[in-house]
Amino acid sequence: MIPGFLILARAWNYQVFSNDDQDPRDVLESAITKARAWAAAQTVRDMETVRTDVQGRQVYSGEWCQIDGAWKETEVRAGLGWYNFDPESGLILVGATNLRRGLSPLQTELEALVWAMQSMLVHNKRRINFQTDCTELVKMVSKPEAWPAFEILLEELETCTRKFQALSLTHIPRTKNTKADKLDIVLKISLMMCTM
Repeated sequence: MIPGFLILARAWNYQVFSNDDQDPRDVLESAITKARAWAAAQTVRDMETVRTDVQGRQVYSGEWCQIDGAWKETEVRAGLGWYNFDPESGLILVGATNLRRGLSPLQTELEALVWAMQSMLVHNKRRINFQTDCTELVKMVSKPEAWPAFEILLEELETCTRKFQALSLTHIPRTKNTKADKLDIVLKISLMMCTM
């Protein structure tokens, strides 16, 4: 587990079991610092290659952004997360949010991708390898016309796509999509802390 997330979990445990209330800003700052140090220590050799995206364009995939969506039929809300890493600068950006649960897990994965793309554009990141553990999402993006039920979200995705200099969407195994997946844990902890 990423050290930054351990700090968040530890702060939660102190609050619940010891009634020790820490300033959330201090906890978050400590978690971000530890997460950055941990990520900088990881190797990214396998990401420093040139790949071909779904339109056949070559994409430098040195900078990547893992995405994930959390959807449960029994929950009213769904979670979205992304984790961006630039191996050249060591810069890490993360995002986690929740929204009203859509009709399916696939819709949530697509919403996570659109939101991550919008976020990368806001941060002026125009050359990204997006990574997902959802094979259906990769199929959908490569053949959007086969998914008419998602037409509105796919149009938004296309609008974002045109703003990138280069991008790709790569399927990675669930075991490798650990960065964005961990954001779901942070989101759940923060939601629990808000309800206390």
